[in-house]
Amino acid sequence: MLERFKVPVSEQVYVAEEALRHTSTAIFEKVGLSRIDAMESSDVLVTADLRGVESHGVSNMLRRYVELFQDGALNPVGKLMIVSDTPSSATLDADRALGITVGRRAMEIAVEKARKTGVGAVTMFNSGHMGALGHYAMIAVQNNMIGFSSTSAGTGVVPTFASEPRFGTNPFAFAAPTLDEAPILFDVATTAVAGNKLELARRLKASLLPGWISELDGTPITSETKAREKGEYYQLPLGGSRESGSHKGYGLALMIEVLGALLSGSKSGMIKDESEWIGSKSFFTAYNIEAFTDINQFMSNIDEMLRHLIETKPSPGNERVLYPGLIEHEEFQKRVLEGIPLHKEVIEWFGRITKELSLDPLELLKD
Repeated sequence: MLERFKVPVSEQVYVAEEALRHTSTAIFEKVGLSRIDAMESSDVLVTADLRGVESHGVSNMLRRYVELFQDGALNPVGKLMIVSDTPSSATLDADRALGITVGRRAMEIAVEKARKTGVGAVTMFNSGHMGALGHYAMIAVQNNMIGFSSTSAGTGVVPTFASEPRFGTNPFAFAAPTLDEAPILFDVATTAVAGNKLELARRLKASLLPGWISELDGTPITSETKAREKGEYYQLPLGGSRESGSHKGYGLALMIEVLGALLSGSKSGMIKDESEWIGSKSFFTAYNIEAFTDINQFMSNIDEMLRHLIETKPSPGNERVLYPGLIEHEEFQKRVLEGIPLHKEVIEWFGRITKELSLDPLELLKD
């Protein structure tokens, strides 16, 4: 994650992984989730924080989810319903459950089908926010498979040349297993910057780089600008402007819209009645490596390729060459031992919400 999105050292408060899991799980239970669903939802958020992906972790997302449950927008007891089912595919209705609660099961179904047929693909509609999509792609990796996950939701992104928003940030994640090296994990939005990072920027009072957002008439903002409030901007596709390749981000967003929304039998989120629930529409795929080639040779070859990448001579001013997933893997190992740094404002929110819900306060690590 870019330095501008990291919590300044002077504003960091450290929390142990187990303490954060405990309190987050308790909060989810208080808003109506079962113990099992609360633990699963907490796992998605805390794992994101452990990987250093604060934009999709407890600090940025838990309060939003609590509000959605308290407002009745999400179903705390929602259960996956199978709409269609074949040996290699399935379509699921999430029953307005929070996406991070049911996403694991959707990918597990894809894995089960891939184990039998080589490739398993699952679409899921009618869920709440999906959180960090890399979490689900990594479930396939944990089963020695390649994983892909994507989701379409919202309409805050303007297509290239457009003056009105039509897409969500439409992120996707790809993950592949390795023998000894850190797994590949490529988890990105199809926008110039993830929407949740703009919320982090507002909290941290960080500026936004050129090509990240547009004016409300769709004109790309091509100079560094201060973070704006919601409703004062639209997001831009990856690339920012046509000259910088925004048609590529636009095309990727369209692809994710087809895979998540239309393939599940839903309409695109941009075609809606304002009074209707839109929800997230997601796509999960698992590729059983053994159905294609020898898995040990495959992972050995991946390790060889990744070592070749990280041993590449860096360009002037850079310390080393990285690959997707390496920094997150290293951060995970570090934070498991040292704790997770949260912004002091997040700690204040935990104080308020635990008091409101009559829970024990979040336990902090002592200096």
